[in-house]
Amino acid sequence: MNATEAPRAPQHLQALQQANRVRLARAELKRMVAEGERSAAEVVLECPWEAESMTIGDLLMSQHRWGRTRCRRFLAAIPMVETKTIGSMTDRQRRALAARLVGDEDFGALDGFPMRAEPAWASTGS
Repeated sequence: MNATEAPRAPQHLQALQQANRVRLARAELKRMVAEGERSAAEVVLECPWEAESMTIGDLLMSQHRWGRTRCRRFLAAIPMVETKTIGSMTDRQRRALAARLVGDEDFGALDGFPMRAEPAWASTGS
């Protein structure tokens, strides 16, 4: 250690500080979803750092008038388990969930989130 370096906190204290940062940021995100400032579909598509380790069930239940039963029924139609973390979702799963949340089965119609370009082989004429 150099004379100019500040002593680092023990690992367990650093872990506690990080856990508190995540917990507070996640609480703020849930509050914003509950008040309608951000949509759950937006959070799923953007996947901010504070939501990466958050379960889908927690996010859905943070919406106004969403409980465990509504969450389970909603996810059963996809199918997806409520314990899956948002950060572990594939792009296809994110778009499917977001499309169902906004009530639009056309995945490309999500404003601000364009679909990938159509592959060259799909546009070849007969």
